[in-house]
Amino acid sequence: MLDTFGRWRVAEPSWNSRNVATRPRLQGPFRRFGVVYRDHTPEVLAIVDRLRVWCDAEGIEVAVEENAGRDPHGQLDVVSEPADLVIALGGDGTFLRASRLVVGTTTPVLGVNLGRLGFLTAIPESDLEVGLAEVVAGRAVIEHRFRLRAVIQSHGGAISDDFFALNDIVVHTSGAARVTPLTLQVGGADDLEEVGSFGADGVIVSTPTGSTAYSMSAGGPIIVPSVEAIVVTPICPHSLAVRPLVLPSTETISVGSLEPAGEHQVTVDGQVVHHLGPGDRVIVDRESDPLALVRLPGQTFFNTLRRKLNWAVRSPDRA
Repeated sequence: MLDTFGRWRVAEPSWNSRNVATRPRLQGPFRRFGVVYRDHTPEVLAIVDRLRVWCDAEGIEVAVEENAGRDPHGQLDVVSEPADLVIALGGDGTFLRASRLVVGTTTPVLGVNLGRLGFLTAIPESDLEVGLAEVVAGRAVIEHRFRLRAVIQSHGGAISDDFFALNDIVVHTSGAARVTPLTLQVGGADDLEEVGSFGADGVIVSTPTGSTAYSMSAGGPIIVPSVEAIVVTPICPHSLAVRPLVLPSTETISVGSLEPAGEHQVTVDGQVVHHLGPGDRVIVDRESDPLALVRLPGQTFFNTLRRKLNWAVRSPDRA
């Protein structure tokens, strides 16, 4: 619904008989949808046309990004031109890119799966119109997912611009795959304590949302999205004594290299790459403003875990 200034907001959460907050509903009116898409899918433009036809019938304006986001000047701008909803047509990668475009706003993001896994998406492409009808009817719900905010601090003390991740921030070697010595510090922003140093291919700093992505593949735990935690997962550590670490989301995390001539990269949600020079370090905090992720009725974390990852699914002969 809209606030007194005409801006979209999520309905207040209700409470069930166990005094547990239920997920708030996404309520209209809906006047403008923003659309981002993945151009590698041959049929995506036909799907955009389907979306336009449906929205025209509902009286909803559609703003489609130019060139699938390849040109920064063609990216969707929901800060200066607000949208009631951003629709990501693609897979999880497209959804993650959309989540970065809405940083600094309360704009919810709805994923339409055109890819393989689509763990973050809510609607399969075949159900596009049916799913949108559920949203406009006020039956969709919001899950608030926190992001990570990170900066790179150079050896000389200079600080980079902020960059944001819904899934994870990864520090890893560039070029040939090899073990590199890394150092990890944790604590308050002005009082970091050294946890230790270890040799590894890199380290993943993950949100609960990202715990089912790269972190899980590297042996990290699955964290339910409502848990306030950050996961630090070493990538192929060269020691049996190094294991994934689950930290409170209030902690600040610093990752740096101990190799004087090492060349490293920082990857954000598997997409945005930054160079990390000798003596530089990555400082990661929880971002205060969460993402509003749209789900349809009946879609839960555990339901998605079973359907998408076959977690704890028993074979019929053992049921």
